This record gives sequence, structure tokens and C-alpha cells, in this order.
Amino acid sequence: MNLEKILSISGKPGLYALKVQTRSGFIAESLLDGKKITVGLKVNVSLLSEISIYTYNEEKPLTEVMRTIAIKEDNGPAISHKEDNAKLVAYFTEILPEYDSERVYPSDIKKVLNWYNLLQSKGLVSKEEPIIDNAEEVLESVVEEVVAEKAKKAPAKKAKAKKE
Repeated sequence: MNLEKILSISGKPGLYALKVQTRSGFIAESLLDGKKITVGLKVNVSLLSEISIYTYNEEKPLTEVMRTIAIKEDNGPAISHKEDNAKLVAYFTEILPEYDSERVYPSDIKKVLNWYNLLQSKGLVSKEEPIIDNAEEVLESVVEEVVAEKAKKAPAKKAKAKKE
């Protein structure tokens, strides 16, 4: 399961895949309908790989919670996020018995299950261990891509300037 380039954008429904970084932000593609949007730097964005669920002992990374759901459901869909709160809490207790019920609200559980079902429908969740599971490496690769793109464009700008 690779959630490093999957985003939750504040005020926007669903999840988005990070496509390209721009000067003023980045371009993301909706996992719901495939539409691409431009997101500014001032918008509140969360990488799913950086989200954790509170437990009584520590914070559990969302990737591990989703992997646990995938194991329980044998890579199939979980229960609907539209179920009543009692069913959602009971289901989440099966998945993560040590979650902190005072700090993890039913709305959080709904969001996790909605995200899981969306990612599962796109084939992006798995009960297998991830190859890479930290955002630092992903950020470094994004920065390297941007630097490489700028390096490609620089010779073209110099050639254009010489012609003028």
C-alpha cells in the first residue's frame, strides 16, 4: 500500500493523487472522478501517509490501520461509512481495539472507512507490507523531479535568449 502521494484536501470531497508540483502549489487528480485541479500553497492539505490514529499507547499510522482493514476484509471493501455510529464504532474496535475512543470520533471513523473503500475500489490498498512508507523519501523524490524539470527548461530559455 503506497499512500505517499495520496492527499486529502480541506474543503474538497474525496481523495486526490499528487501529480505535479508547480510554482504556486501543485496539480492533483481526483480519485472520485479523475478531474485534475490546481491547489495553491495556502490550502490545507494532508498526506495520508502522515495521518495517524490515536491509541492509548501511541499513534498508529493510517497505513497500518488500512492494512489491518485489508487483512480483515481479505482486500475487499469495508462496511459503508454511512452506517450508524454504533456499528462503525464496533467495527473500528475490531480493527483497532486499542484506539482512544475519547480522541477518535465517529466522524473520524467514517472518514477512515470512506477513504479505505475509495482506495480499495481503485486497487490502492493491500494487506501486503509497503516497500516505502515514509513521506521524507517521497518529498525528496518530488523535489528531485522539480529540479530535473527546471534543469531541462533552463537550456531552452538560454537558447531562446541568445536568439533575441
